[in-house]
Amino acid sequence: MALKPLGDRVIVKADEAEETTASGLYLARESKEKPQTGTVLAVGAGKLDKDGNLVPVPVKVGDKVIFGKYGGTEITYEEETVLILRADDIYAICE
Repeated sequence: MALKPLGDRVIVKADEAEETTASGLYLARESKEKPQTGTVLAVGAGKLDKDGNLVPVPVKVGDKVIFGKYGGTEITYEEETVLILRADDIYAICE
């Protein structure tokens, strides 16, 4: 990816929204809930702590993560929609 996040920011490709319910009903586009999981595409260097030491971002490219529902900024770059999140907006790594 040609985008390089700055500081403690992370670029994530969100998973696709579910097309059907568990019982098999198809969902209208407006009623689909935005996914809160995705794959890390790029990671910034980290941020400085109060002593001036660099604290690296705790995720790496390729990690599957869970992030906040309203966190980050959605952008379209080279016809691909991605999220730019702060490391604090990422709640967990799926292993």
